[in-house]
Amino acid sequence: MRLLTRILAGLVLALLIAVAGGWLWLRTSLPQVDGTVKLPGLAAPVEVTRDVYGVPHIRARSDRDAFFALGFVHAQDRLWQMDFQRRFAAGRLSEVVGARALASDRMMRTLGIYRLAEGTVARLSPEVRSAVDAYAAGVNAYIAQHRGAWPLEFYLLRYRPEPWKAADSLVWGRMMGLFLSRNWHEEALRAVLAKRLSAAQLDLLFPPYPEDAPTTLARLLSIGDPAFGSASNAWVLSGAHTGSGKPLLANDPHLRFRLPGIWYLARIDAPDFAFSGATVAGVPFPVLGHNDRIAWGFTSAESDVQDLFVERVDPKAPGRYLTPGGSEPFATRTENIAVRDATDATITIRATRHGPVISGLEPAIGRLAGPGEVIALDTPTLDPDDRTPEALYRLARAQDWNAFRNALRDWQSPHENIFYADVGGRIGYIAPAKLPVRKAGDGSVPSPGWDGSHDWTGFVPFDELPQTVDPPGGILFNANNPAGPPARADAYGRGITTGWRARRIQALLSIPRRFSAASMTAIQMDALSLGARALLPLMLPARPTTPLGQNALALMRGWDGTMDRDRPQPLIYAAWLRALDRLIFADELGDDYAAWSDLHTTQVIAVLTRENAWCDDVTTPVKETCADRLAAALDGAAAELAARYGGDPAAWRWGAAHRVRFDHPVLGHVPLIGSLFDVELAVDGADDTINRGRTDIADPRRPYASIHGAGYRGVYDLAALDQSRFIVVPGQSGNPLSRHYADLTQMWRDGRFLTIGPDAGPDAQRLMLAPP
Repeated sequence: MRLLTRILAGLVLALLIAVAGGWLWLRTSLPQVDGTVKLPGLAAPVEVTRDVYGVPHIRARSDRDAFFALGFVHAQDRLWQMDFQRRFAAGRLSEVVGARALASDRMMRTLGIYRLAEGTVARLSPEVRSAVDAYAAGVNAYIAQHRGAWPLEFYLLRYRPEPWKAADSLVWGRMMGLFLSRNWHEEALRAVLAKRLSAAQLDLLFPPYPEDAPTTLARLLSIGDPAFGSASNAWVLSGAHTGSGKPLLANDPHLRFRLPGIWYLARIDAPDFAFSGATVAGVPFPVLGHNDRIAWGFTSAESDVQDLFVERVDPKAPGRYLTPGGSEPFATRTENIAVRDATDATITIRATRHGPVISGLEPAIGRLAGPGEVIALDTPTLDPDDRTPEALYRLARAQDWNAFRNALRDWQSPHENIFYADVGGRIGYIAPAKLPVRKAGDGSVPSPGWDGSHDWTGFVPFDELPQTVDPPGGILFNANNPAGPPARADAYGRGITTGWRARRIQALLSIPRRFSAASMTAIQMDALSLGARALLPLMLPARPTTPLGQNALALMRGWDGTMDRDRPQPLIYAAWLRALDRLIFADELGDDYAAWSDLHTTQVIAVLTRENAWCDDVTTPVKETCADRLAAALDGAAAELAARYGGDPAAWRWGAAHRVRFDHPVLGHVPLIGSLFDVELAVDGADDTINRGRTDIADPRRPYASIHGAGYRGVYDLAALDQSRFIVVPGQSGNPLSRHYADLTQMWRDGRFLTIGPDAGPDAQRLMLAPP
């Protein structure tokens, strides 16, 4: 027995030693942050100083060395994220994760954006090519000199990083062009629903932008107004509205929350270039922030730059399709997709004069094609000659409005609203992109491709795009709104925005006062839902029949619409609206309801005020009323919440359900310990609040979770640029062993910010990158 005890003790000790040794070895994957590293490819030493939040301050003697150093520090902190991102874009995920990534790889190979990025590399101007090549050299210098462990994800997926290529950086812009302009999904859904609903019903489901909501370039308003965009906020104030007499610019772009986050803060100081703000790991160009003279911010315009075309296959020759000029052959290519632990997949990709054939990639798209038909996608994002990298490079180096505007002449995709301010006091706005001009229609439904009737005839000229400089009101803002009644409505398509965030921003910016950076950040954190304020009076007459429903209703009286994580009313409201939305619309939409489902405030208001017929369940012989629906929805929602959060509605909390969770796509799925790598916390806000937290009510497990919002916030003070405010989430590092993996999460949630001045602080860590 004594011998057995000794053996067991020895085994436990050996296990502990192995675990400790493994832990220490994995910690060698963390970046070196002090000392000196000698790197071939540098012309002169570069100083990289990291502050207490892990934000690097790069001081270089040339632009080329600055880009080299940025590539190096990106790789130090985010190498696996960079690698996974380029694999996704290139359709090469199946190589490392197996057959479950085949659908994604087929999509990306069919769209061919990596092939397009490779073609763009060859057409770059010498200065932009130099920046891209220097960045790639910095990434590869890190890979070559690294002697410790790789990030944990590489071991779990059993592969190693490949050398970085120029196209790996350029493909990110193509991805943004695709995923920030996803109109083709709405277009497909509208076409499917049109088979069962009337035109009037479709107009209610996809309403136009409200006529009384603010617009950016309206001339009758003394306050500025917003631009297009289904996500993100931005506003800029001239010195006439600020305490310093210089402009202030606020920006918080909204993307899906994930881990690592998309944004990476950095400061770059070089003889001909200075920048502070948000970069993207894998991309050499500064994206959001300020240089020494100007500041800028983006929001997605979300205009209709994607059209689906129904193509007819030549009945006499299946390898050809019909065009106005007769039968033409499909452009085809064959690609091989390597699949881990399975047989490789070989796919044949077809394209028409309108673009790649995507019929077989998603069920909803396939439903649009009849016998002998296929669906092709046309979008400027797939234009081989995309000069957007040139625009992004020159935008960050512009010193005044004219240089800024001229840089954006090369901007093609995605369609962005870009806001501007400079130290001289000017403010401006422009929405650059290649916006298609159609022969007919607005692109809201798939068009016939065989007769040319809806073909594109060109693009909106740059000078006709929405833009202004130094508007009389001294304020411009954007929050999910059109720029105004466009001169080219066919090019902009149909907007489906609601305007709630825009109205709230307009109200807050209309309060007479002198704004400061602090008041700008306070607006960014505002969680009042004007949608809830508008809808709630129509819901309160409900007569629930259960005690739970009645208690919940009593709590709702007097609520002001603030989506506060510590209160029960926002949770009751969201659950009630979710249940009501389903009871009103699911019977008419049938199996397609899930694809359309959301918290449709505007549509529900329309039903409760003038379109009462929607309240009747068309699948039953009984004629239900809106009063019936309101009561049943509240009773059902209260029962659902009681099952999840207990039987006392006063004890429910929005933050118990409205939690942001930053899921790691690999580490978060490790059995038993995966949750240790994810980051989660309760947050304020909702989809229609300035502090945005979009939900996915179709998710049965987490219908009220915050999944999409401001992963970056910036406020740029043109009176004191070094005092500008920044925050990203969850943190600077993608390595879970780093203290900067999620150290910014609570700061971000609570509306706190950091600065990126010339001094990295007394606790900074200093690393010298030196030539051999």
